[in-house]
Order: sequence, then C-alpha cells, then structure tokens
Amino acid sequence: MNEEVSRKLELIGETLRENEAQGVRLRGTDWFAWATAGASNTVLLTAETGVAEVLVTTEDAWVLTDEIEAQRLIDEELPANFKVYVNPWADYAARESFVRDVTGGGKVISDRPISNLENPLPPSLQTHKRVMVPSELERYRQVGQKASLAMTEVLKAAKPTWTEYQLAGAGAEALWAKGLHPALTLVAGERRLPLYRHATATKEQIGRQAMLVFCARGYGLYANLTRFVCFSQLSGEEAELHRHVREVEAVVLNLSQPGTTLDKAYHALGQAYEQHGFANAIGEHHQGGTTGYLAREVVANPTTTDTLTQGIAVAWNPSLPGAKVEDTFAILKDGKLENLTFDPNFPHVEVEGRLRPVPLYN
Repeated sequence: MNEEVSRKLELIGETLRENEAQGVRLRGTDWFAWATAGASNTVLLTAETGVAEVLVTTEDAWVLTDEIEAQRLIDEELPANFKVYVNPWADYAARESFVRDVTGGGKVISDRPISNLENPLPPSLQTHKRVMVPSELERYRQVGQKASLAMTEVLKAAKPTWTEYQLAGAGAEALWAKGLHPALTLVAGERRLPLYRHATATKEQIGRQAMLVFCARGYGLYANLTRFVCFSQLSGEEAELHRHVREVEAVVLNLSQPGTTLDKAYHALGQAYEQHGFANAIGEHHQGGTTGYLAREVVANPTTTDTLTQGIAVAWNPSLPGAKVEDTFAILKDGKLENLTFDPNFPHVEVEGRLRPVPLYN
C-alpha cells in the first residue's frame, strides 16, 4: 500500500512541476481513495466530499482534517506516507491559513477548486486515476466478488411478497455485512420494471419478478451489477428482451479493447439496438462507460473521445423495457476482459465466449 501511495505521490509531484503549482488539493471521495490506496474520508454516504482532504506540496504530503476525525483516520484508514494537519472543527479558516503557509500562497490545483487561487486538475492526472495499477486491480477483484456474492444471496432469499423497499434493504444489508458501501440499490418489481430505467425502490410488492441493481463501493472502487429474480416463468416476449440486451452488450464488450474510443462504443451500441429492432433504445437510457473510483468515470455519448487502455474498468448497461444486463469488467493485457462481478453460482449462459447472467428462478 505504501509503495502504491509513493508512486501516486510521484505522479502528483510531476503534475505540480508541469503546472508550476505549489500544491494539489484532493477533496472528493474518489480522489481521496485514489491517493491513499483505498482509504476512506466518507462519513455521509451521499456526499461527494468527505471529512478529510489530501494536500500535496513540493515538499510534503498531508491529510487535512479536524479534531473530530483525526485519531480515527490515523488509527484505521491512513497509510504512513502522510503527515496529518488537524484544525479545530469550528475553525475551518485555520486550515486555509495552513494551506497558504505551506504553499507560500502560490498556485494550487484541485479536483474541486473553491477560490480564485485554485485551478482544475489537468487531464494527465485524471488519466492516472482511471488506469489501475496491479494492487488496485487486486482490491477491485475483492470488491467485485463481495458485491456479486451479496447479490446472489439476496435474490435467492427474495420472496414475491417482499416490497421493493425490503429487497433494496436486504441488498444494502448484505453489502454492509461484507464491508461495502451500498452507494446505489435500485429495485423495480413486476409493475414498474417495464416503465422506468432508474427505478428507485417503493413500498409496492415486487410480485412476479424484480430487478436489483448495485453500485457497491469498497476501497473507493465501484462494483456495478444488475440481476433479475423471477417467481414464475417469463413469457416468450420477456425472455426475448433479455436475449436482445445480452446480444447488444456483446457488441460493446467486443469493442472494449485498448485503442477504442467511447464515442465509437456508443455508436456501435446504437447500431446494435437498431439491428435488433429497437432503434430508439440508445436514447432511452445511458449505456454506461468507464468506472473505477466513480460509479461511472466517463459515460459514453456521441462526443466522448476518451480512449480505453489496459488497466481501465468498464461497466456497460444496455437496457430495454423490462430487461437489462450489467457487470464490471477490467481490461487486462492483450485486451482480455476480466469480469470482476461474476458469480458462478448465479444462473448464466455463454454469449460470444463470455458467461452472462440470466434471470434467477426462485
């Protein structure tokens, strides 16, 4: 961990020199986890920033926090590479004064600039965050496996009389039990499933079938996956919708190779939908994109020219009314894809050489 952090501090140091800056401030939960090799500054799960930030100057690396959080972070979260500055919780101005002192009042760049003295991070550092090193990939595997096991456990236990709230709650409980943050748990039961792509849970009973979606966060990394549970046989038309989305997904997974740009992947998805008879589907929901320290680092659209490389993770989520498929994949050497959220105990079929999930009959 300390070795990974040392390398990242070197990259930040290069950024300082290239941009003639005296400090880099990283406030977001995503950037904090990246810089600290998976430590968390999160207390409020829904917040994009946390209770501590990273400050790297030309001479030192600091974590800035207040007296409420400092000891816990030192004891339980932070690698040894950082010094810790602690300000009184009621005196945030003291922290700003400290930053001015250690940067000599010079130029500061940040993921979330808050004053005229701060500038946005350059694209080069953004790229470093999105390309995983081996130790990050190993942590990602752990997160993906825990998330997929939690999903399987919950859907095998689900009952048609459960409400959507109960299914979402059981999903969140299963993720917490494995040490993961339930950043997102979407549920659509039988009635709402064909109506809404982003179905937040309600008090309705799930009925004959349900979709459960996880964005599960561990070490700052997001495992994204979607699964279905059915309590009676799907109609032929319903089963066909699932087949269509699996085949549409195969097109974009085949393109998930180093050198592919996200706009190319987007247009290929549009063509695939059209070939399957669903020309409007590309406009009915976003199709996913790259993932990592955000549920989606970059969502593919017609103008995103970001290029996939080895070490990037992708999560595509093609969908039709009542059907969707989603897993989190890492792009490995030679363009091979590793499914980080695959559980062999969940029902699956082979699609173009990959094992893809199908609805679980319960």
